[in-house]
Amino acid sequence: MNVAIIGCGSIARQRHAYEYSLNKDVKIVGFFDYVESRAKEMAKEFNAKVYPTLESLLEDKNVDSVSVCVANRFHSDITIKALRSGKNVLCEKPMATNLEDCIRMVEEAEKAKKHLLIGQNQRLTPAHRKAKELISSGKMGKTIAFSTMFCHGGPESWCVDKSKNTWFFKKDSAQFGSMADLGIHKIDLMRYLIGSDIESVYSEMCVLDKTFEDGSPIEVDDNSVEILKFKNGAFGTVTTSWTCYGTEYNQSNIFCQNGVLKLYSDPEYSLIIDYRDGREEKLSLDRIQTNSDKQMATSGVIDEFVSAVSEDRKSILDASDVIESMKAVFACERSFKNKREEKV
Repeated sequence: MNVAIIGCGSIARQRHAYEYSLNKDVKIVGFFDYVESRAKEMAKEFNAKVYPTLESLLEDKNVDSVSVCVANRFHSDITIKALRSGKNVLCEKPMATNLEDCIRMVEEAEKAKKHLLIGQNQRLTPAHRKAKELISSGKMGKTIAFSTMFCHGGPESWCVDKSKNTWFFKKDSAQFGSMADLGIHKIDLMRYLIGSDIESVYSEMCVLDKTFEDGSPIEVDDNSVEILKFKNGAFGTVTTSWTCYGTEYNQSNIFCQNGVLKLYSDPEYSLIIDYRDGREEKLSLDRIQTNSDKQMATSGVIDEFVSAVSEDRKSILDASDVIESMKAVFACERSFKNKREEKV
């Protein structure tokens, strides 16, 4: 696979470019960023070319696939242009900033007969896949409820600018705050694990601590809590925060008829199965990737993208399924605005 990367921020460097470089079936052809110095820096590091414009990259017939790693509001436009140029696309999450654009992205992929994957990496972790297996097999009985959270210190320490004026904090470029930046991971994960779509949501979002460099509050939420009701009867909460200034929390508890699945709540055991009859099974399968990992752990997303394209198969990360998770995100936005439970 010959790949080019669009957008040269931290996610492109520490995840996409790095993980592509580890895959023997991939050649990184080049980079494009609207800030050319970033593209030049990454091109030098990964022995690739710099494209002066987005159009020059998309016109390059030597590039068959691209990663889209730009600010949220550009996801749909660039993805659609890439698909129309005959490229397979791996787009960062969240998929797009409105449902209409999500639908257009899926339609364009189908029309172009190209692969469109979204970087929902939590579906791919070994512990989550094992939990999925246990739930799907019926071993745990009916899924009753869940509690899941994703909390860290905020994107200003992770993003390429290392600034409180990061695009993540601006409504026009990000659209969402912690609810969709972090919450989309957990909303999507719960859909994947439980095996049911979400029926309704209730969401509360707020700005509790984050400010711009001038001290004014950021324009998107830095904390949120969502209540999700699933069509199969399961019920639970999603908690997100950009104000967790200690150890990152990225864990889930799934309450089933035959016991509890504890995911990434223990530093040594990524999955603990607490059975109803008193037995306990501890599995050390992996550790979840964090922003502080830098290049110490791989997400599996790049390998899944490469494999799905080369085998021409539908991926577990296919946009046509992820769009169902995005519908819940947009319902959360409506719920907060209207101060009521909203159907998905």
